[in-house]
Amino acid sequence: MDLWALGFSAIWIKGADLDALAPIYQLDLSTRTPCHLSEILDQNIDDGSLWLAEVGDWISIVPATADREHLLSITADGREAFGLSTDISNRDYLHYARDGRLVTSFSPSQPESRFGDDPHALDHLMDGLRFQISADDVYDDRVDREESVSSALALIGRFTGTDIATDWFEAQHSCIRPTS
Repeated sequence: MDLWALGFSAIWIKGADLDALAPIYQLDLSTRTPCHLSEILDQNIDDGSLWLAEVGDWISIVPATADREHLLSITADGREAFGLSTDISNRDYLHYARDGRLVTSFSPSQPESRFGDDPHALDHLMDGLRFQISADDVYDDRVDREESVSSALALIGRFTGTDIATDWFEAQHSCIRPTS
């Protein structure tokens, strides 16, 4: 199944361990098994399992609620988090929150409209990344939705100090079922 066809949502959290996150995400840590991201879609459909990746001080959860309100609540205790989501209606969002406040939020497909306490807080990490979807009549240097979202993933990787492809998505991490 194509992940893009269904949408995608992920969260990256710093400042919490799995024991702290388990009750928030209703995870049964005793069910933790090795898992690649490519396996999580079927497992999530079958039993609601989530994919958890731990790299450095960051934990990623896929799929996870990645909206602003959730990020504000999850970061209220001195944590920081990124949320990235796309949906089947071609909407995409990148949110970055710290200490219960929204630092910046924008659509990778329309980055000119930004919100938050410091809308341009991540600009210094965006060099060479391509976010904006070009108009239909522009054929030179066109940026499509997938490239915009890939740029958002690269931005998160730059911030977290990891290679999103290798350290996160290609590596084997954990699959954890929800509590019953």
